[in-house]
Amino acid sequence: MTEGSSGRGGLVVVDKPRGCTSHDVVARVRRLAGTRRVGHAGTLDPMATGVLVLGVDRATRLLGHLTATEKAYDATIRLGVSTVTDDAEGDVIATMPAAGVADDAIANGVAALTGTIEQVPASVSAVKVDGKRAYARVRTGEEVRLAARAVTVSAFDVRALRRTGDVVDVDVSVVCSSGTYVRALARDLGAGLGVGGHLTALRRTRVGGYDLTIAHTLEELETSFTMLPIDDAARSAFAARDVDAEGARVVSHGGLLPWEGTTEGPVAVFGPDGSFLALVEERAGMAKPLAVFV
Repeated sequence: MTEGSSGRGGLVVVDKPRGCTSHDVVARVRRLAGTRRVGHAGTLDPMATGVLVLGVDRATRLLGHLTATEKAYDATIRLGVSTVTDDAEGDVIATMPAAGVADDAIANGVAALTGTIEQVPASVSAVKVDGKRAYARVRTGEEVRLAARAVTVSAFDVRALRRTGDVVDVDVSVVCSSGTYVRALARDLGAGLGVGGHLTALRRTRVGGYDLTIAHTLEELETSFTMLPIDDAARSAFAARDVDAEGARVVSHGGLLPWEGTTEGPVAVFGPDGSFLALVEERAGMAKPLAVFV
């Protein structure tokens, strides 16, 4: 479905290829959707592939709320080599033979990085330092030191180990909170083992409720542009609440509704006809609109 048939926009879930930026994908979808009002929820580095969620027209207003959702990744960490960017695109800054690192030591290192942890973001990241992106400062030769912050790694599982000469490649699956850097997990795993480490491959498999099963390649979108209508997108991404005609009238004008349930985070409100009306959150026992979509 396209914007012309829905009138309100929707989400496009792209399986981003390696080698292009998230902005490159946005530019392609702008052309396909016939509108410049396209944005994305959560950047993927050029070397990364997988789920990139884009909003079209009114659905761009959902993106800020989707960026805060849980994400899942498959990745490969190379132990024994450190790079300036903590991934394969950066220059090598140190090597240390990792052949002697035992499987149990790797498992213990992974376990230590699971749960709620304090993580220093990768220096080549989008984190702002005095109003300027960290990666931009690094590229001009500055030494950037970022503050640690709490993130949640709810799953960090080793799927395979491959030993080649002095390096060990570790295939992992990660489920984590927004703001977690998988590159930093690779760096910290290597540092904890005393041999250094960096990320050689990264594939995002899920953003919130959107996974690879509903993602489309850019080639597929060129052939048949597919968009998840905003009503369906909101019901998939958030807890849902259906209201009667009077409730729909109130919330459509930015009014408050009595809060129902114990759901944390935004709740999507739908009218009697199933149309998505607003995102609300609990404030002092009332449902206060965060954004109204009618």
